[in-house]
This record gives sequence, structure tokens and C-alpha cells, in this order.
Amino acid sequence: MNEKKVLEIKNLVKNYGTKGFHTTVLRGIDLEIRKNDFIAVMGPSGSGKTTLLNLLSTIDKPTQGMILLDGQDITRISNKELSKLRRDKIGFIFQDYNLLDTMTLQDNIALPLSLNGVSGNVCIAKARELGEMFGLKGHLEKYPYQLSGGQKQRGAACRALITDPEIIFADEPTGALDSRSSKDLLGSLKMVNDSGRATILMVTHDAFSASYAKDVYILNDGQISCRLSKGADRKEFYDRITDMQASMGGDFS
Repeated sequence: MNEKKVLEIKNLVKNYGTKGFHTTVLRGIDLEIRKNDFIAVMGPSGSGKTTLLNLLSTIDKPTQGMILLDGQDITRISNKELSKLRRDKIGFIFQDYNLLDTMTLQDNIALPLSLNGVSGNVCIAKARELGEMFGLKGHLEKYPYQLSGGQKQRGAACRALITDPEIIFADEPTGALDSRSSKDLLGSLKMVNDSGRATILMVTHDAFSASYAKDVYILNDGQISCRLSKGADRKEFYDRITDMQASMGGDFS
């Protein structure tokens, strides 16, 4: 029996502009994401992948269609309800970390729990637990300016996970990282996904990053053109992803 549906998208359409002069970016997307999925979304420049992420993460609203998060249609709820949903059910990992420079890494990780009124002892204990899982045990008392890009991004991933959200949205999480830091982050994300602690949707242009996911969806011209599923070997999956990129022109920036 498959795990429960975390996110369900039905006939998602997004237009920009005014009547008669509009551009259709998404053209009827249908997608299901179940608990413990790790999905990567790829596509050529202009395919609609960033627009899709903005809609799913409640940053923007669709022109047409439904987005069901944990069974609730998030396109039809108030701003107050949206704020609560973002706080309780969604975690974000951004390309540029978004850590607060005046707080230690531990306090940055614990911040979402602290804002929810959770006791300091619980916040610290959970921040330390996640920090250790992500290889940050010796860095939790440091400030962001004392950390490498990879350490900051792994800290940002811990912050996204600390509230135990229904889903993590990752927007080009390795875009500012070198290859070693990318491997460390992706390995950590795969670990928490494999352990059942995270359902992840990641937008990326990078085939290496996408090869850590369980399934890759390719967007083209505002529609899902294909789905690739991982087998037993990540290298073989990477090769299939790069072959698909090449067949579509290779420009997945």
C-alpha cells in the first residue's frame, strides 16, 4: 500500500498578463506526491519549473486548478490560514541560505520552533539532534560568517526540517555550492528522506543533484513531458537524466 498523499495537483494552469496579451506558463499540470517521496523537477529555461515551485509553496496563486496539501486546497484559504500552513506544514531550503547573521547556527536552526512557542530546552535539543545528523556538531555555536557555504546550506536544511513539516521545498539548493559541498548536502537530504523524516520536492537544473531523488519530472513548455524513476544505481540514473537533457537541447539553466 502506497504512503498517504502529501501534495496533489489537479489541472494547474498559470497565466501572466492581461486578457488578449497573456502568456501561459503552466498548462494543466497533474501530479501526486506521497509521504517519503523525493521528487526533482527539471526542465529547460522557461519551462515553468520556478513558477510551479512558487505556486506549490504558496508564494503565488494559480490561474486555474487545485493544490491539495495534506487534503486541504491551499488555493482557497485565507492569508491567515496560509501563514499557519507555511509555519506548520512547509519547510523551505533556498539557494542563498537565508540565515540571520546576528544568530548562531544553532539559533538559526531552532528559530521556527522558537517562534511557535516551543520551550528553549526542546528547541536546543532538536537543533543539536539535526545538526549532528547533518555533520554540523562542531559548528552550532558559530555565526554564519564563520561557516562555509556548504555548512550554511546544511544548517538551512536543518532549519527547514525542525518543525517536522509535511513537505520540504528546495529551490536550487546546490546552486551556490562547490561539488564537495553539494555531495554533502544531497547525501544528508537523501539520508533524512530514506529514514522517513522528510518528503522533498526539489527544483534543480543539475543532473547530478537530480540523481539523488527517487523520481525526476521533466517540464517542457508548461507541461510534464516525462518521468524518470531511479533504479538501484544512482550513476545509471544520472546517465539517463543527462541523456534526457541532451535530447531536449541540454539547456536546463
